[in-house]
Amino acid sequence: MSIDWNNINYVAIIIGGFLYMIYGTIYYSILLSNKKENQTNGPLKYIYSVIIAFISSFLVAILINLAGADTLLQGALFGFVIGIIIKMVYVKNALFGLISKKSTLIAICDHLIIFTLLGALHGWLA
Repeated sequence: MSIDWNNINYVAIIIGGFLYMIYGTIYYSILLSNKKENQTNGPLKYIYSVIIAFISSFLVAILINLAGADTLLQGALFGFVIGIIIKMVYVKNALFGLISKKSTLIAICDHLIIFTLLGALHGWLA
């Protein structure tokens, strides 16, 4: 199993990064519009979020390539599986009391949706 670097759609990676940022802006501005007490101040959280958006899109592109998913539905299914794996980490952390149940639910829904969308995008543009 090897990565076919010539078959990676770099335009899709850029689109995916912007999709992640737009989705996150909408999702978190609706859900967390009144929560300011636990947030860090300054631009670092935004810079980190932008970097994570593009890294996530890049990694999904690689995984979609390795899986051989080349349709929107195959990509969405693979992205959903990625979201499920991330969900398991959040549930474990919640079980040990590291994050609240509400925060866990918000994070789970966020990751299931965005990784399904990223998978769909990369599968569609593969």
